[in-house]
Amino acid sequence: MPDFLKAVEATPNSRIPQLQPGDSVSVHVRIKEGDKERVQEFKGTIIRLRNTGNNANFTVRRTASHGIGVERTFLLRSPRIEKVEVVRHASVRRAQLYYLRGLTGKKARLREKREA
Repeated sequence: MPDFLKAVEATPNSRIPQLQPGDSVSVHVRIKEGDKERVQEFKGTIIRLRNTGNNANFTVRRTASHGIGVERTFLLRSPRIEKVEVVRHASVRRAQLYYLRGLTGKKARLREKREA
């Protein structure tokens, strides 16, 4: 890789573990409000994962109050991410889980991956 590409390349965030679509995660993000800074937690399921260079990102979907779905995309190399905790792994057969957008309640559950 040429030196000028290495200069632009961001360093990977070491606080982010190996992620897969279907994982239930808890993402702790630093948020700046005025002159104060705090950590906000966003819990949900990874529905999309893009692993390419500086623009690598993952999208987390959660169900807010009254069944409203909220999606948030995070950059994998962002220094704003404090930590990512994987709560559970799910067994899925697709790379993008967009079909979860149309499901509610028990139908939106994913089967947990068994460790053999």
